[in-house]
Amino acid sequence: MRARTNSSKSKSGAAIGDADHQPTDLGVAKPPVRKLRCAVYTRKSSEEGLDMEFNSLEAQREACEAYIVSQRAEGWVLVPDRYDDGGISGGTLERPALKRLLVDIEAGKLDMVLVYKIDRLSRSMLDFLKLVETFDGREVTFVSITQSFDTRSPMGRLMLNVLLSFGQFEREVTGERIRDKVAASRKKGMWMGGWTPLGYEVQDRKLIIHKADAEQIRAIFKRFLVLKSATLLARELVLKGATNRYGHLLDKGVLYKLLNNRVYIGEAVHKGTSYPGEHQSIIERKLWDQVHAIIKVSPRKRAAGARAQAPAILKGLLFGPGGAAMSPTHTRKSGRLYRYYISQRVIKRGTDACPVRQVPAAEIERIVIEQIRSLLLSPEIVVQTWRAAQRTDKGISENHVRSALVEFEPLWAELFPAVQARIIDLLVERIDLSPTGIDIRLRVDGLTSLFNDLRAATASQQEAA
Repeated sequence: MRARTNSSKSKSGAAIGDADHQPTDLGVAKPPVRKLRCAVYTRKSSEEGLDMEFNSLEAQREACEAYIVSQRAEGWVLVPDRYDDGGISGGTLERPALKRLLVDIEAGKLDMVLVYKIDRLSRSMLDFLKLVETFDGREVTFVSITQSFDTRSPMGRLMLNVLLSFGQFEREVTGERIRDKVAASRKKGMWMGGWTPLGYEVQDRKLIIHKADAEQIRAIFKRFLVLKSATLLARELVLKGATNRYGHLLDKGVLYKLLNNRVYIGEAVHKGTSYPGEHQSIIERKLWDQVHAIIKVSPRKRAAGARAQAPAILKGLLFGPGGAAMSPTHTRKSGRLYRYYISQRVIKRGTDACPVRQVPAAEIERIVIEQIRSLLLSPEIVVQTWRAAQRTDKGISENHVRSALVEFEPLWAELFPAVQARIIDLLVERIDLSPTGIDIRLRVDGLTSLFNDLRAATASQQEAA
């Protein structure tokens, strides 16, 4: 009996002694709690109130931190890094804090992302699904604390999609409301923001004329009336370094937008429809109509018209075989203008009177001009021009003459037809045509006049610009 009693005590004592090391519920060991690293993401669309000590971002973060504390038994631990995007719309993923969050997720630094509401992470269904796919790829759980679900459960995923659909619907309705407001304001002629046109500045959300820039705009419109070419005008403006309010050179593309901007005649445009604007106009309606009468004509037709109005630059200089003068003439066929130089002998005696009856004006003028250009760059012509120029101006150097003649190549295309004809007349004494070639005789005494004309033409072009 005593031995049995001692044995019982021994067993009882062993059971009591093990109580500090083993659970009492049927002897099953409790698994250790896994530590879950939690990040809080906050966002606010507008910047209003962000400078306050306790703002919307702080309120979101405080609520999320309290939720994490309540789940401490589940192993939830707040990471020290803050991911706050203030004053940034949820319709874009271009957010600094969100990018940092995604980088940390890819680096495996986080296990869970908490937000106050789903739309704090994104208002776009497509963007949100992309983010969730990124989270799933790194086994990161997404939790919205006020909507009581997370992405670990199928029901949470279903509710997530439903709420996102409503969020996107709300965003689209808000966008439509804003678009309607903008349209109504534009119909009243109000300035609704955007790129401020050159010639104006914005004060109290209204367009006010900037005097210096407005004068530049008027000068551009008037110059276009003279040149009738956006290409030539853009070339002048780029050479002068002219820019718009944002530092963009007034090249051909920018120039066309400027010439077509109806804000300069005091109108407000919304989706192609013009309304009377609240601002003052810079360009008079008459000048606007004159410019746009030119713009409506295609560049090819404008170039053809300029060629048709150009004087016959070889008139009085061109002679056929036997010394008979060749006179300019033209004809129209199917609405197109064709220019020629025709032999006076043919006009008087018939087509068999001269072996060179007529030549296309554009072709013979091009050949003559090309040969003159090549002659002007030859050393002999440079020296002769310099010596002739020194008779009236001892200070002219050979380099001055050479530079002026070299600049003749790009300058020629910008000269008015009348100036081109005068330069040819000054330089060329006679052009003789034969069935086998062409002979050009230059005026020796015209070299000085050419040099002076080139300088004068360059100066006049700069003054006009």
